[in-house]
Amino acid sequence: MNISRADHSHSPPRVEIPHDYNAAFDLLERNASRPDSIAFVDAASGAKLTYGELAHQAYRFANALRALGLPAEARVMVAMLDTLEWPVVFLGAMLAGVVPVATNTLLTTKDFDFMLRDSRAQALFVSKPLLPAFESLIGSIPTLRHVFIAGTDTPDSVAALVKSGDGERRVADTTADDPAFWLYSSGSTGTPKGTVHLHSHLIQTAELYGRGVLGIRADDVVFSAAKLFFAYGLGNSLTFPMSVGATAVLWPGRPTPGDVFNTLKTYQPTIFYGVPTLFAALLADPNKPARSELKLRVCTSAGEALPADIGNRWTGQYGCEILDGIGSTEMLHIFLSNRPGQVRYGTTGQAVPGYELRVVGDDGKECGDGEIGELQIMGPSSAIMYWNNRAKTKATFAGEWTRSGDKYTRDADGFYTYGGRSDDMLKVGGIYVSPFEVEACLMTHPAVLEAAVVGAADTDELVKPKAYVVFKASQSASIEELQAHVKSRLAPYKYPRWIEFVAELPKTATGKIQRFKLRNAAKAAHSG
Repeated sequence: MNISRADHSHSPPRVEIPHDYNAAFDLLERNASRPDSIAFVDAASGAKLTYGELAHQAYRFANALRALGLPAEARVMVAMLDTLEWPVVFLGAMLAGVVPVATNTLLTTKDFDFMLRDSRAQALFVSKPLLPAFESLIGSIPTLRHVFIAGTDTPDSVAALVKSGDGERRVADTTADDPAFWLYSSGSTGTPKGTVHLHSHLIQTAELYGRGVLGIRADDVVFSAAKLFFAYGLGNSLTFPMSVGATAVLWPGRPTPGDVFNTLKTYQPTIFYGVPTLFAALLADPNKPARSELKLRVCTSAGEALPADIGNRWTGQYGCEILDGIGSTEMLHIFLSNRPGQVRYGTTGQAVPGYELRVVGDDGKECGDGEIGELQIMGPSSAIMYWNNRAKTKATFAGEWTRSGDKYTRDADGFYTYGGRSDDMLKVGGIYVSPFEVEACLMTHPAVLEAAVVGAADTDELVKPKAYVVFKASQSASIEELQAHVKSRLAPYKYPRWIEFVAELPKTATGKIQRFKLRNAAKAAHSG
């Protein structure tokens, strides 16, 4: 299977992929000559998986899926922590022509219920600590025929399933244009959208960004705070390192500053992938290590705009640039980024070679330099659709261009600067949060009459939800009570960091909440 990266001086680089192609086979075959090299390390347990062991287990897993009777293109849900079993399941499914649906582990039973039904998943692979969120669903989803538990050694475990498969190296007859995997992306209503990616997409991002921008090499050790179920984390920890034979360090738990620094010191990663909120927390950690204790050569940031102050302070502290960029679930990874030696903090950088960008105004015309408009992307890793959602597919995937929903300006040097969302969606720690979902949850509290949620900046200029709440007559509740109410019903990261009690919300004559007034009030209250 010949994959070539064609660079031409007068045209964007492109990755040429044959028609008959399987992404998992490609990533495994690239490392067939280095079977004893370490592919993945579990930083929590210290366990390691070589490239040879990874291939052996992935093929056995694929054959076990065939033995279960799962047909080509059947969907299976992967709700697993970042452990050594995750890449085995993900790659093994694609080897069998089965479509893994990588799922955010931070969601609620209600979210998982929707995704299982929407994807019509025939099997579920779930880490034992996450099983309680699924227990009430098992037996109630018509299509769900099999459930296997990761992190155990019971008869219904992922480990037992792997052992049951034979080791024959069979690969499904897939093409570059076949659906390979799904990732769910949140929508403006909070309803997740099944984003369908092809077999060709993974290696496109690895070649164009992983090698083209990061310059990832076989001798790199990488560590990503973003998890494998994120588009960002999937490239960071799986596709990019496997494309060159590097080692990825996985951390199954929440990436606290202490755990991140301990991992950076213990395993000496050369590439660290973070998000602005985490970089700010790391810089504020009183126990942060000295520059000499780390081996970082480059860091990346995505998920939300990186404040220039954080970038400058990090580089001053560790002598290492943060390449701020932007990607999306729809484009699979980063398509706009700063580059090593050319970082301009406060901007999101320039187009990743192989991708074309444009800024479009409300009139549909392309904006000039310095004019704000919506960022749109053309590139080889764009998803083909949102599953079972034709209207939103048409709205986002406009021919060859994909609409980002982000406002940007471009300067004469081709550097892009973030200007906010085109809609009311918020990004909190790199994850989209629908203000409408948080508002609806607040209004289920018996004391709340009305609620409106907007974004507000914290002391590090990072956006978090702020709620304005109107109580019912003669009723009230504390800020802490309302925050706990939201945390108990939604994914915890969605809770409002600040709550302001008001007598009424600003509205138009027709009763629509004037969110721009609340955004302005939040900006004024949180500035300085």
